[in-house]
Amino acid sequence: MNKLHKVKTAEDYISETSQRELASGILKQAAQDLRRFHGATSAIERELYLDAYRWVVSDDCSWPFSFLNVCQVLKLAPEILRHDLLDDASFGLFGYLSRRCAQGARSLQRFSNRVFTRKRRPTGGDPVPLTHAY
Repeated sequence: MNKLHKVKTAEDYISETSQRELASGILKQAAQDLRRFHGATSAIERELYLDAYRWVVSDDCSWPFSFLNVCQVLKLAPEILRHDLLDDASFGLFGYLSRRCAQGARSLQRFSNRVFTRKRRPTGGDPVPLTHAY
């Protein structure tokens, strides 16, 4: 019985991991469609944008990979994520890339501040005085 329980746990883990990966992929595709097709002029591109937009703003939970269910699987706050996705889309690709570059620059600055402001420890013991009193 214990062996059967371990197998079931492994199967559950694989199933949960697969669900998270699929949910993450769906979310990434929606975010990409919102950014890429925000100012679309062709009918197909406008439809792709509207599909992603409707999916993000929907509160329908009947579909297993609805926006709210995806948020639950990924442990994300739906309202915050909605705001971020729609805000990124309104900036378009240039605005999105500008925001990402700014985030990267802030991360690099925080990293360099930690590296260069860290107190240095001497490698040896106490320093040897250069002059000796006799």
